[in-house]
Amino acid sequence: MNFEYPLFLLLYIPFAALLFYIVKRPLPSLRIPSVKPFQAACKTGKFTRSSIPFLLYAIAITALILALARPRKGLEEIKQRAEGIDIMLAIDLSGSMASIDVPQNIDTEGSLRSALKSGNLKNRLETAKQEIKRFIERRPNDRIGLVGFAPLPYNICPPTLDHAWLIANMERLEPGVIGDQTGIAGPVATAVQRLKDSESKRRVLVLFTDGSNNVNAKITPRQAAKLASTFDVIIYTVGIGSPRAFVLQNTFAGEQFIPIEQQFDEKLLQDMASASSGKYYKAADAEGLEKVMSEIDKLEKTTAEQPRMIDYREFAPPLISFSLALLLLAFVLEHSIFIRLP
Repeated sequence: MNFEYPLFLLLYIPFAALLFYIVKRPLPSLRIPSVKPFQAACKTGKFTRSSIPFLLYAIAITALILALARPRKGLEEIKQRAEGIDIMLAIDLSGSMASIDVPQNIDTEGSLRSALKSGNLKNRLETAKQEIKRFIERRPNDRIGLVGFAPLPYNICPPTLDHAWLIANMERLEPGVIGDQTGIAGPVATAVQRLKDSESKRRVLVLFTDGSNNVNAKITPRQAAKLASTFDVIIYTVGIGSPRAFVLQNTFAGEQFIPIEQQFDEKLLQDMASASSGKYYKAADAEGLEKVMSEIDKLEKTTAEQPRMIDYREFAPPLISFSLALLLLAFVLEHSIFIRLP
């Protein structure tokens, strides 16, 4: 709430002085020996019914001065125009993604089983899906696509703004659903194919894997990374896994937690990120993966313009109408009901 012309409020000073003078001015008088004969006939105070038009005039002028100052209330509206980024996510679907990375605070098999049953601990793929979902939800203006890979890459979702559909397709993924080997060059080449003709000024690939490349393809992962660099696609590589990793297997003795070694090729992932001006990250567990995705989110900011517009609601017109109505009412009352006779 503000006033467009606040200086008009200074008119209240002479107006207040005028009211003070009118109220306090001495009335015309006639010298008489005593006023006692008149006291019985006139027992009212200073304010009488005949004062009503005067009060209406005063209120009307008060409202009129306020209207001249033009009071108004601003309704701010911010319109956001965002220029999004095109992002491809490549996620390892090999059987090793069923492994469970156990944090240090879980030190017994019983507590491990309890954490899995309660959902506080999940396998690598479920953990990655959870953090990727949060990443997607934080980037509503970006077109995001998804590639799954094991021996071969599979397009799960092209870059899209329909993030609900993207997440629904990601949720149904399971470890080993398309094989157990890990081919890293294929998903990079597939993602580049999706991004190379993009009109976006920024093209990004985030690759998640817990294994080393063990598939002979026409191009190597390093060559695929150079191809990405040629088309200005930045690669962020994420190595998933920790020394305290187990896989749940059925044996003759029932379900057993079998320890496994860390398998991803850290040097390869570093070289691929470096070749495309990207960055390599290591995510040992859910907490580590959450930090990785938060950092990538901060690095890849969407450009947004926010023009600020203010639409004002004006109070002057109703105040003017109110004051005019009071002036008219005061005039009518003064010359009819409350007319003064000499």
